[in-house]
Amino acid sequence: MLNSLLVANRGEIARRIIRTARRLGIRTVAVYSEADAGLPFVLEADEAVLLGPANPAQSYRNTEAILTAAKTTGAEAIHPGYGFLSENAAFAATVADNGLIWVGPGPDAIDAMGDKINARNLMAAAGVPVAPGTTDPARTVGEALEAAGEIGYPVMVKAAAGGGGMGMAVANDADALRTEYDRVRGFAERMFGDGSVLIERYFPRVRHIEVQILGLCDGRVVALGERECSVQRRNQKLVEETPSPALSPGKRAELLAAAVRAGEAVDYRNAGTVECLFDPAGDEFFFLEMNTRLQVEHPVTEAVFGIDLVEEQLRIASGLAPTFDPDALTVTGHAIEVRVNAEDPKRFLPGPGAITAWVEPSGDGVRVDAGYSAGNVVTPSYDSLMAKLVVHGADRADALERLRAAVAGFEVAGPKVNLPFFAELLGNPEFISGDYDTGIVGRMRASK
Repeated sequence: MLNSLLVANRGEIARRIIRTARRLGIRTVAVYSEADAGLPFVLEADEAVLLGPANPAQSYRNTEAILTAAKTTGAEAIHPGYGFLSENAAFAATVADNGLIWVGPGPDAIDAMGDKINARNLMAAAGVPVAPGTTDPARTVGEALEAAGEIGYPVMVKAAAGGGGMGMAVANDADALRTEYDRVRGFAERMFGDGSVLIERYFPRVRHIEVQILGLCDGRVVALGERECSVQRRNQKLVEETPSPALSPGKRAELLAAAVRAGEAVDYRNAGTVECLFDPAGDEFFFLEMNTRLQVEHPVTEAVFGIDLVEEQLRIASGLAPTFDPDALTVTGHAIEVRVNAEDPKRFLPGPGAITAWVEPSGDGVRVDAGYSAGNVVTPSYDSLMAKLVVHGADRADALERLRAAVAGFEVAGPKVNLPFFAELLGNPEFISGDYDTGIVGRMRASK
């Protein structure tokens, strides 16, 4: 096992990685920006190194500063968490070139999955279902219109290099496509340095379901169940649960097998997630993208499998076998996670500020992964996520009941907070039934 680990991230995920590393006896190094100097992850690491100002380009995306911190502290490995540099193939390669261990998949797998069009084509060749769409970038609006004519409206216009729900728009007709093509292309050039655009069939009533995979040291790829991620705002997740209420046992088996094929197609190692769209009307799923990192919502998988995914990541990076038997995986109960963000619960606009009160819920089956505590400041420099509230129950009804109590018992004052939205959702008949899709938040807001 590794002896020392630098965590190249911040907030709740840095704190969560540090917690597991400490349990395993691994010395931890935190890196932080000036804005984050007082956050819990900085104080809880064995050593902490200031990277620079709040601007991520000068801190959490500053590869030179991170590598210097690793060398000066004697860190043996780097865990990137999620976001920032976690899916940067060049950084992963540079880490290895500097004699350090990268806790994640290899640069080739990251690079192969980083472009949505390339990933779609690879998956299709591996026998993984993909939605009707372009196999090459739509280089002009004319090419986009021609592709949409073949696919049929409505279509999704996507930045090929995008991720995290960014760089996507729906076009219901040719006029809308002309507008959205230019907008998405411009956004992609600014945000990702790559203006390539993908045109794909849009499903108005669809569910977003993903599969957790682990590529083991012996070459096997295993699937650790699925996660339902259909409660979203602006194509970004708010709630995740497992098992998905939408899947029959047969369809679940098909989905997990397809995810394993996806991992095998790129010789995947370490933790990753195969994201899919599921069309309940046709009872069919399609590959969406692969996230070559640990996901925000990984705790729900940990809850039902009784596995620490960060520990498994560290073991794989160390060349060790997993703690579990891949041939005897079992799911126990039901788990749900809600993302506690510093944003208003109606329009979901960011609302940073100083935290004057912070009281976390507790009880059987309740877990809180928090990046903040009372006295800290949520700045506008980073994502609005403050904490993840996770519950594990005997079944979905039990998990919902525990989550209602936990949401009611979570007190945050100072910044705006979306906890009232979750209280509203937990009383929504559509969500309670389990028969919901990615349009649920829009319908809730339209009914107000």
